Amino acid sequence: MNSAEIKLDLFRRIDNLSGADLKRNYDKILALLNATTKYKLNPKERKAVEEAIEERKTGNSMTHKQVLAEAKQKYSNLKFE
Repeated sequence: MNSAEIKLDLFRRIDNLSGADLKRNYDKILALLNATTKYKLNPKERKAVEEAIEERKTGNSMTHKQVLAEAKQKYSNLKFE
């Protein structure tokens, strides 16, 4: 894809978002577009990361493969790589 095709594809994808999806993802989209802005975790994300770190320390963790398998099962409508 050339630059014009990429821009058009992004525009179409954003234009097709529902109002709720657009509002939910607006800050994330802006953060991606603004290369100098670092993504900041919200309190819920920060808590999840801290819990994951603690779980890892205690040896109670899963492999990447296990996480993908569980995510694919739970969210069958999403595509995972």
